Amino acid sequence: MEAVSTAANIVTEPNLGLAVMIPLIGSLVVMTLKNHPNIREFISSCSSILLFIIVLSFIPALKAGQTLVYPIFNILPGLSITLRADGFSMIFAMVASSLWVIAVFYSMGYMRAHDEPCQTRFNACFALAIFGAIGVALSDNLFTLYLFYEIVSVCTYPLVAHHQDEEGYSGGRKYLIYLTTTAKMFLLPALILIYVLVGNLDFPHNIFTGMFPADTQSWVIVMLYCFCILGFAKNGIMPLHHWLPGAMVAPTPVSALLHAVAVVKVGVFCTTRTMLYVFGVDTMNMLNLGIPTAYFVGFTIIMASVIALSKDNLKARLAYSTVSQLSYIILGVALLTPKGIHGGLIHIVNHGFSKITLFFCAGAIYIAAHKKYISEMSGLGRKMPFTFGAFAVASLSMIGAPPVAGFVSKWLLLVGSMEAHQIGILLILITSTVLNVGYFAPVTYKAFFGKPPEGTKPGIKEAPLSMLIPILIAVTISVYIGINPDFMMQFVTMVTGVKG
Repeated sequence: MEAVSTAANIVTEPNLGLAVMIPLIGSLVVMTLKNHPNIREFISSCSSILLFIIVLSFIPALKAGQTLVYPIFNILPGLSITLRADGFSMIFAMVASSLWVIAVFYSMGYMRAHDEPCQTRFNACFALAIFGAIGVALSDNLFTLYLFYEIVSVCTYPLVAHHQDEEGYSGGRKYLIYLTTTAKMFLLPALILIYVLVGNLDFPHNIFTGMFPADTQSWVIVMLYCFCILGFAKNGIMPLHHWLPGAMVAPTPVSALLHAVAVVKVGVFCTTRTMLYVFGVDTMNMLNLGIPTAYFVGFTIIMASVIALSKDNLKARLAYSTVSQLSYIILGVALLTPKGIHGGLIHIVNHGFSKITLFFCAGAIYIAAHKKYISEMSGLGRKMPFTFGAFAVASLSMIGAPPVAGFVSKWLLLVGSMEAHQIGILLILITSTVLNVGYFAPVTYKAFFGKPPEGTKPGIKEAPLSMLIPILIAVTISVYIGINPDFMMQFVTMVTGVKG
């Protein structure tokens, strides 16, 4: 492997502020258009496309070796709200902005086909969630990251409780209490202590040095590390994962937002950003923080997969699959080897496109056939071949089979575990792959080869094109980035400074 320079050429870029403001402005405009649904959805669509274009505009500067920053305002010395685009930022910014475009068009079809209430509020809160996610992606320091992390928690509560019934409010309360309580109990004290120790909360421009002075006591760093891992509870690590399956009471587009676009990706992005840029590879190696973290999240990978095997509700099975798959990202980074970090970070992208496909398919199945349970889906694949075909391909990605995107993640993680000389981690990854097959393969098999149950409603066909087209676009991208991963891998290699 060839080392490349990680030196930062810092350039002020006002469009970073515009990127964050686009979804916020779009949300505010949408709120005024309750009686104009077509205009409302046109604004949502235009906002998503414009955000994606602005994020793409940062790529040439990053390829030229520049780091883009945009200071908004200072609060105290060393404490500011500042935005930054670097290789790490672009991994999540590209995922969130591109999937928002797809999700907006899918949501139009789903919400109208199901005649969901409060569609204006839904669209506004969806845009606010993206506002928070993009703010997280483009944060230049730990304070800005924390601020936007909390914005995501608050703005997605109305989406989880969308149906405004007892089940929705219960799921929403659990969601909000878990995420805000852990942030206040662990993250906020950690931020204050880091600020006292360091004098600022600014991320360094490489993943090696970390933020802490050389004379910082080891036990203090270890304590702060544990606080940060636990505080970012959106990462879904057991035992702080219960909010995620509970949030499945929300409409399917919300589930897709939670699992693929914003919420859980915010959790793992914040966790890995903190691991690499607050603590740093050198400090984590010195204090032996990486490998214990990898085994800790390895437990989540296995247990969540075992629980997924027992779930007959399709969305519940996908929810526990997400709990498991998120920990791949943290595990890869915790290996602290180039290939491990590459595998973990690229899985943010690969999981995003594959998992949104799976949830889109679950929504299409419900709209077209009113089926939620896998045991009721026998034979449906012959009536909905495009939907279940897309589901099968996205399942292969989650399993890690070529040529779909997830294969690249799994391959790099396996190589990374060998680089770290961790046979135990290798066995965890192999076992999880077998379990992935165990809970995904039966869905596709029943759909295409099972006998339809008696009393199956005749005339079932594919969901409306407004839902089917986004599904096919998402799964096509998932295959494309599996065959040609270089575009997204260029941002991953900017993080480590290592090619190959």
